Amino acid sequence: MIDSYDFGRVVIDGKSYTSDVIIYPDGVRDQWFRREGHKLCRDDLGDVLDKEPEVIVVGTGNPGLMRVLPETEKLIDSKRIKLIVQPTGEACRAYNHLATTQKVIALLHLTC
Repeated sequence: MIDSYDFGRVVIDGKSYTSDVIIYPDGVRDQWFRREGHKLCRDDLGDVLDKEPEVIVVGTGNPGLMRVLPETEKLIDSKRIKLIVQPTGEACRAYNHLATTQKVIALLHLTC
């Protein structure tokens, strides 16, 4: 579960992270980098889609500057995966709510 989020920092199960993260059902990958910085591209989803989540929650940063590209949305939709895209604070709350009942993966941009 996500314990807290503030600009540039997220605490997950008691451990603090200061770089972007992917939260899988079985662990956390920190220092997550996207090919195009503030755009989520198809190539950024490689192992995420391999895990076959029911839901992908994308945190777009504190003010929500990161974008999910339309072709990325189409790919996720074609896999019948629900996509939730929100500023990171809201995305953290959505993840915590859904993670108790569904297989969810969160991709969280922590800053802008």
